[in-house]
Amino acid sequence: MKKAGLIICLLLLIGCKSKTVSRSTEDLKIKKVLEAEINSNQQNKAYSLGKRVLETCNTSKFKPFNETEVTKSVMENTTEERLTKTCLRFRQYYGSFVDLKLDGVYKAKRETIYRYRALYTKKVANKELRIFVNEENLISAIKSMDWDEKFDAKNN
Repeated sequence: MKKAGLIICLLLLIGCKSKTVSRSTEDLKIKKVLEAEINSNQQNKAYSLGKRVLETCNTSKFKPFNETEVTKSVMENTTEERLTKTCLRFRQYYGSFVDLKLDGVYKAKRETIYRYRALYTKKVANKELRIFVNEENLISAIKSMDWDEKFDAKNN
């Protein structure tokens, strides 16, 4: 009886092996864009919209995005209330926002990632702002995080 139970368990284990999911590794690759290949219009758009978001912390006034600048989800998630809540923390810890400094541009299959170092009046501030631009030239995501010298694509 023990042998029969053991054989049944082994057959179940063999029959329940995990399925392999085929996914193109091209979808996951992120490459750094050379400076000469950067789309200057897209870069200016990413910079101005990122700066507009962080300037809200200094002025407490936010000019809402429109359909020609950002995707619908970014428009819905970037509200004055949410920005005010974030800005209160940022001003307390980092001081006033000064400017954005482009650190690199990265290309994934469907979007371009602009990586900025956010500069603040307090020198302890080490923040990064990533602006994601999709194929339609719309901002598809804006992400703030702690600065790391090494670009980590897994944080997307």
